[in-house]
Amino acid sequence: MAMLSVRGLSKSFSGVTALKDVSIELEAGEIHALVGENGAGKSTLIKILSGAHQRDSGTITLGSETAAHLTPQRARALGIAVIYQQPALLPDLSVAENIAQGLEPPALLRRIDWAGRRRKATALLSRLGLTLDPDMPASALSMPEKQLVEIARALGEEARVLILDEPTASLSSTEVASLLVILRELRAQGLAIVYVSHRLEEIFEIADRVTVLRDGAVIDTRKTSELDRAGLIRLMVGREMSSVFPERRAHEGTSAPVVLEARALGCRDSGIHDVSLTLRAGEIVGLFGLVHSGRTELARILFGITPADAGEVRLAGKAVVVNSPLSARAHGIAYVPEDRRQHGIVAAMPVSANCTLSILETLRRGLLLDREREDRIAASYVSRLQIKTASLQAEAGTLSGGNQQKVALARSLATEPKVLILDEPTQGVDVGAKAEIHALVADLAARGLAVLMISSEVPEILGMSDRIAVMCEGTIVASVEAADATPERLLSLALGRSGVEAHAV
Repeated sequence: MAMLSVRGLSKSFSGVTALKDVSIELEAGEIHALVGENGAGKSTLIKILSGAHQRDSGTITLGSETAAHLTPQRARALGIAVIYQQPALLPDLSVAENIAQGLEPPALLRRIDWAGRRRKATALLSRLGLTLDPDMPASALSMPEKQLVEIARALGEEARVLILDEPTASLSSTEVASLLVILRELRAQGLAIVYVSHRLEEIFEIADRVTVLRDGAVIDTRKTSELDRAGLIRLMVGREMSSVFPERRAHEGTSAPVVLEARALGCRDSGIHDVSLTLRAGEIVGLFGLVHSGRTELARILFGITPADAGEVRLAGKAVVVNSPLSARAHGIAYVPEDRRQHGIVAAMPVSANCTLSILETLRRGLLLDREREDRIAASYVSRLQIKTASLQAEAGTLSGGNQQKVALARSLATEPKVLILDEPTQGVDVGAKAEIHALVADLAARGLAVLMISSEVPEILGMSDRIAVMCEGTIVASVEAADATPERLLSLALGRSGVEAHAV
């Protein structure tokens, strides 16, 4: 008997079908991957299983018990636990208090056993190989530690089904490897695990079986060993996609004019030191490095968020001062940050306002904004970037991850930059949206834009870059031509295992 059986599940919102006759079986001691493009129905299915949404039809059976009406409380009581991409811990409470939230009855009329609470938290964390002070506030935890505290709480609730929604989106490669080890151990203990991720390499590494959703329906369920990357992508997008990277014309190389040059750039507060970098017109330079190597910190310096205190920046051969985002934009530098929901878009504002947020001064007509011009400009970017939205007035936060990223890109392009800095431009988006964003970036470079693209995904860096600058411990340690780059070489350089290579890039 399957641990979890879903039969004929359907769900619509205002007449729009989100799930259509979905059936999935999950075995005890199995890691079952759930994949599909944004909008395929993954989030809706998870919310139904967690009791956040009610199904229109179909059955959900856990073991021998059929769940007639699932609420969040009922789902937890049955043994279904969901770990979301952003952990739902209370930051001002301790680790032990957060774990106790799901394990203890309300404390209104009872005395709290603080020592017992700490012992319980320590025991649950030890099952995951984690040694934490149970009195530590949750706000002091790293992202992987927060996820493990949530998993520990789920184990305390005697969860039988563990659903992880994009658990590695914000983790380094080392942290990902550690999490996968823990998931294998939980599988060996008999847990049934649903693993949702856009990172296909993780699917092939960890999952026993994979179910593909497309347009709200199950396309297929296969053993992972029966698939390869190309076959899985084909099932997800419904078309042949041998590569998510576009074919690009050869770059002019050193004959192209230098647009931006950084010389011995540094910032003590950011840990950045002695960074030299050149960007040429029409060139995509990949910036690769491990987490905490200084990639994002360098991007923030180049955009003026954290002004440099050493070295200089030159644009078209002329030294300039970039000490604020306003001055960066004035010099033709644009930046699309890593966290699109917090810094790239304003989720509650309409698409039109988001697209033009960086050029509000140019839209003023007296004391008012020229709304017609705002809509015209936004409409041009919606068309050019193929942003899928119900209307220009739809809230940006209602769009899929890939389309939110395109809105953030439109906001930067509206300033008509000469240099575009992209920090993890495809993080957390599906393979189809990745291909679209890659094609957009390649097209921008072909039009002469100089692009600095930060990515922690080695295939993306290799597939998109003309040159690759590798960072380690706050500085650029090497520049590698794309033709000479291999995953092994990049990782070796990023880990500080390089030979003698030139710093000036």
